[in-house]
Amino acid sequence: MRSHYCLQLICLILPLFAKAQPAVAEKVKPGVRSPITFKGSAALGSAAQLKMRLRSADMPEAYDVTKESFEILVPKGYKDSVPHGLFIWISPGDRPSISPEWEKVLAEKKLIFIGAAKSGNSRPVFDRMRLAIDANDQLRQTYNVDAKRVYVSGHSGGSRVASMLAVAYADMFTGAACFMGVNFFTPTHGKGGAVYEARYIPHPEIGVLAQQQSRIALVTGDKDMNQDNTKAIYEQGFLANDFKGVKLFDIPGQTHSAPSKDWLEKVLSFLDAGK
Repeated sequence: MRSHYCLQLICLILPLFAKAQPAVAEKVKPGVRSPITFKGSAALGSAAQLKMRLRSADMPEAYDVTKESFEILVPKGYKDSVPHGLFIWISPGDRPSISPEWEKVLAEKKLIFIGAAKSGNSRPVFDRMRLAIDANDQLRQTYNVDAKRVYVSGHSGGSRVASMLAVAYADMFTGAACFMGVNFFTPTHGKGGAVYEARYIPHPEIGVLAQQQSRIALVTGDKDMNQDNTKAIYEQGFLANDFKGVKLFDIPGQTHSAPSKDWLEKVLSFLDAGK
């Protein structure tokens, strides 16, 4: 069972819970998409943590969250007395854009949306991860967050980053909604001899937490260029490695684009199941 991030991994992360300076919540008006900045970074996003959790040989470059900006949308009916979940978005482009229809669904589901600006595919992967980690950490300090409903999501390249965070940071994110893109930590094989290489190696203890407790939705469609990749990783990656809470949403006629609000509702219902 998770509390704040995860008691099960306290031996790994106990020294890292020094609180960063939280965002100023009074500047954000519920129901209005607003810019927001943060005064400090989460220790769990340090270079040492990233290297350990992803088994990376590369050293993350310098990063300063005080020079970054985010967009946040708190549901209009938000009250401090009612816990809300988080929907942390990683965009493939420079703006954290989602449709107004999606925004309505998130509000109805009591999910606070946040996405970083300039976190697109041209940005180093470590930076994109840190931006999502800082958003997670800061909003937990600023709002009444339901720790069981902290989801990371994205589209295309942003979805690939979200899929890695869902496993390597399973103590921070309880689930992921991966739209038209996913990475895994073992090679998989697709049609026509295609090989999808492993992209990271999660820390074993954190990987087991993801395997046993995380809920991960993989969304694709028969007109999505990443369908073969997604299905291969679902079957040969997640299922073959006994992940308990992963589901494939293979949408008829869906292209490499964000699906309708109806499918977002189905994905969120799956992530919320059993919470």
